[in-house]
Amino acid sequence: MNTHTVTQHIVNWLSAYQQKSNTNGFVVGVSGGIDSAVTSTLAAMTGSPTLCLEMPIHQAQSQDSRARKHIDLLETRFHNVTSIRTDLTPVFDTFVTNLPAVNDETSRFLTLANSRARIRMTTLYYFAGLHGYLVAGTGNKVEDFGVGFYTKYGDGGVDLSPIADLLKTEVFELGAHLEVIEEILVAKPTDGLWGDDRSDEDQLGASYPELEWAMAFDEPDETGLTPRQSEVLEIYRRLNRANKHKMEPIPVCEIDEAVKFS
Repeated sequence: MNTHTVTQHIVNWLSAYQQKSNTNGFVVGVSGGIDSAVTSTLAAMTGSPTLCLEMPIHQAQSQDSRARKHIDLLETRFHNVTSIRTDLTPVFDTFVTNLPAVNDETSRFLTLANSRARIRMTTLYYFAGLHGYLVAGTGNKVEDFGVGFYTKYGDGGVDLSPIADLLKTEVFELGAHLEVIEEILVAKPTDGLWGDDRSDEDQLGASYPELEWAMAFDEPDETGLTPRQSEVLEIYRRLNRANKHKMEPIPVCEIDEAVKFS
């Protein structure tokens, strides 16, 4: 991949979209991971106001530290970058306290993890509304269009997606070109929704390079696959099927005129 031309293409695309939309800049949620680091850097390179938001909710210290270091570097490199840290832990805890008890703790735990992402989305749009900014999404191609590894109306609720046509490995490649801090470049990808250091691979059951292989696999004959390749292909297909509802347009019940006025 030609990282220089890809960088310029995305920066130009961001600038053109922002100008066309008659908005004032960008807001990006910075988590300490590679996707948000690359997205926030690209937004900063437009020269338009770029607000980096830290929104910890019972966050692991390592993620918190990486996010802060990345933002500090951006504010040093780019005069148009500002940042705000808003600790959403009390908001989340109050939300949880006011929910009724349930019997299925496993489902509750997963649902509350997704609620963290939705609280963050609401916060991003609060600041976007205040300043007339666009919410820049941080999803990559594998997450957004392969396995659907994001929260519907959480980190999936954005105004535009600058890196959604890049595979995860390509995002890392671009991050190295953009001189993202080493701690982020070597960190295991994580969605940061659990308050610990569990990685995306722990949750998905496969690494991003494996999922990228499965996403591109288009052979009618699978007899020559290794046992691990067959397992990864099944993981990918299962996640893709289960998360189709995120990746396709919301179903609309269309009503014919004949039905409306019969």
